[in-house]
Amino acid sequence: MAVHRVASALALAAGLWGGIASEEIVALYSRSEAATDVAVLGGGIIGLAVAWRARQRGLTVRLIERDAIGHGASSVAAGMLAPVTEVELGAHGRTALGLGLRSASIWPGFVAELEGLTGMEVGFRASGTLMVARDADEARELERQLAFRESIGVRALRLRASETRAREPSLAPTVRAGLEAPDDHSVDPRRVLVALRRACELTGVEIEERAGDAGLALDAGERRLLGVHGAGALHPAEHVVAACGAWSGALEGLPAQARPAVRPVKGQTVRLRDPSGPGLLRGAVRCQGAYLVPRADGTLVVGATVEERGFEREATAGAVHELLHEANELVPGISELYLEELAVGLRPGSPDNLPLIGPGACEGLIWATGHYRNGILLAPLTAELVSGLLLGESSDPLLAACDPARLGSARALEGQPA
Repeated sequence: MAVHRVASALALAAGLWGGIASEEIVALYSRSEAATDVAVLGGGIIGLAVAWRARQRGLTVRLIERDAIGHGASSVAAGMLAPVTEVELGAHGRTALGLGLRSASIWPGFVAELEGLTGMEVGFRASGTLMVARDADEARELERQLAFRESIGVRALRLRASETRAREPSLAPTVRAGLEAPDDHSVDPRRVLVALRRACELTGVEIEERAGDAGLALDAGERRLLGVHGAGALHPAEHVVAACGAWSGALEGLPAQARPAVRPVKGQTVRLRDPSGPGLLRGAVRCQGAYLVPRADGTLVVGATVEERGFEREATAGAVHELLHEANELVPGISELYLEELAVGLRPGSPDNLPLIGPGACEGLIWATGHYRNGILLAPLTAELVSGLLLGESSDPLLAACDPARLGSARALEGQPA
């Protein structure tokens, strides 16, 4: 489908084409690859899931990643599939809940399909999430949270202190109360990334990693997309899906008014390892200030900060201290665990904390970004919505809530991408 656009580009008149002088176009095309239906920019969980689904539906797909596959926020994420415990007050919160519940319902089938194809386990745990109050103030807040969830019809269970500790015996004896969300689960994002890459390879997605910064190639009027350019070569494509995460707002080749309102939101996590193996916690546990998510191998992910620091990606002593302090108050046994890793990721935040999924201002461009804290949770749903758009299916009502046009163009970016 992309061939007609590629051929027409050679007839462009003098001037600029996506920031590239027209005399350079022929040189670029001499080093271009065969045209594809879809080029996916970004090799995180969103980009991989989109590429896999698009290829399954018969489209030719090339995935281009600036660094290593899964190098960004996806590999730092704890992997909570928690629409019920993540829900926030207000209209945007309810919209996010609808998206999250829909995607959470897709995850079990997504896991079965992915594991069946690749033979790789992805660490899916259907163990619910436990919200815990450590003092009287937190107990009152927990009651408010429970009432809110009951008012919007999502399942959450009130637990007395004894019931809360029975669910998780490693909790501190001073715990006051609990709220259980039995339909919230978790997955190991690092395993999902490996499996998704394998699924893409098995189904015929072309993967190019460590490609450096890539930009969009537009026609002379900056209205139509021709493909992706980078590293001195052109990757012609009928459509480009921009799944660049926190870097989406700085994607090269787009006029300023066509860039999305996406900013980086820094998140720091700590990974601990239990030398005695798994078993300290049965499922994900969270309180005000921290969450703890167990892995099957005895690793425990403690997170996460929410910091408006632009593109800063350094771990800080204060953040690590605060996370460990909060976690130790909740589960005193973590003081005996080994410190395995400090990790920093940049979440793609939008002004209303809802994702941007849908057509961009340039014909042929589709955004799949702005997932903020829910990129792992929303990956299967995003892949379904985007693959539908690529095939001309735009009837899903959830697309209206995610329409990038609702936010207008990008605001001034905080800092510059590294």
